[in-house]
Amino acid sequence: MASTVTTSKDSAATSRPGYGRLLRTRGAWTFLLPGFAARQPFAMLTLSIVLLVQHTTGSYGAAGAVAAATGVSMAVFAPYSGRLADRYGQRAVLVPGVLLHTLSGLALTALALNGAPLWALFAAAVPTGASVPQVGPMVRARWGVKLKDSPLMTTAAAFESVTDELTFVVGPLLATALCTAVDPAAGLVTEAGLTLVGGLLFAAQKGTQPEVTARGHARVEHASALRVPGVRVLIVTFLGIGSVFGGMQVSLAAYTESIGEPGLNGVLYGVFAAGNMLSGIACGAIAWKAAPERRLVVAYAALAVTASALWTAHSALLLGGLGLLVGMCIAPALITGYTLVDDLVPAGARTEAFTWLTGAVALGQASAVTVSGQLEDRLWSGAGFLVPMGGTVLALVTLLALRSRLVPSRATREITRGTTRHDSVAIGDQ
Repeated sequence: MASTVTTSKDSAATSRPGYGRLLRTRGAWTFLLPGFAARQPFAMLTLSIVLLVQHTTGSYGAAGAVAAATGVSMAVFAPYSGRLADRYGQRAVLVPGVLLHTLSGLALTALALNGAPLWALFAAAVPTGASVPQVGPMVRARWGVKLKDSPLMTTAAAFESVTDELTFVVGPLLATALCTAVDPAAGLVTEAGLTLVGGLLFAAQKGTQPEVTARGHARVEHASALRVPGVRVLIVTFLGIGSVFGGMQVSLAAYTESIGEPGLNGVLYGVFAAGNMLSGIACGAIAWKAAPERRLVVAYAALAVTASALWTAHSALLLGGLGLLVGMCIAPALITGYTLVDDLVPAGARTEAFTWLTGAVALGQASAVTVSGQLEDRLWSGAGFLVPMGGTVLALVTLLALRSRLVPSRATREITRGTTRHDSVAIGDQ
């Protein structure tokens, strides 16, 4: 009788999802550490461009437009990078990508410092964004291989969100410190160097990358993840999240400059990112019973409400408090969205699916940076905060109207688990 009770307790402990158990996954640290180093520069890129170009041109509108060109090109090319990684392996995509990104980033820096015309900055910004290494989606794909149908997948999604947000705490602080205390170009130069070193270290971890899909399953495994209706809904919701990131970056920089405290920019953005990180930690520690599509709706509604209040803040203290609340609402939405990918998309197309979502955040961020920059130039200081409100409200309306597409059908579940109809069912069947 005693042995029976002990076995039951051991089983419960073993099945209980948690960060400790996740981090004890065999081989996880071999891709986690270099993956963290490789994705750190991503959080520096947009802000480094904004601060450099604003310094050389004197215009937040111009700075936002150049940063937006980077974000748009990343959003356009990221899914193709993900698809190539699914088809040919992550290393084959990463190595040339990090080399191109480093060269393009350094070229953009040199052009800005030498007073090049705006069109030349755009020309350098496009390859800089197009070649941003998609390390975050690649790490998530590696977790998918390691964990498969384990209940730890939600914990892994939360852990990756926390990791992303940790980079968004450190990255803006580092970029701001380098650009304001060292040199306006120091942020972008450092970003390029970290991308090169971190990206090559991550690419060297060949043992944990997902295997290239066999040719015999090409029809299913290599079909575009964009054919999944639920992925298209998630793209819209992630566009709204991107509008928060972009609007916050430009508007916080403009606000802190208007009050004569530019160094406060990194602190306020760090508070926003810290809220995201803390709520992400909490999400991963909870054994959720509610369906993920329901959790997404609730989290996104809270995000839209808090983001809609940002433009009303008229002090740094109030802005910091609201930023903290907004950040706390972002993580649950991001985590749940990434978790839904595992239910909706076959393993052979998940890297592409993750890059669609990452690209959507980048596109939303790029659009928000552009619009926020124009509003800050033409209207009052803080007008750029209207962008997160508009982006999240529109995305929430779309999510509410199409949330049924986030519920996978039985056929979809069979395909994602790789159990039946591999050669006859297309990804888009719902």
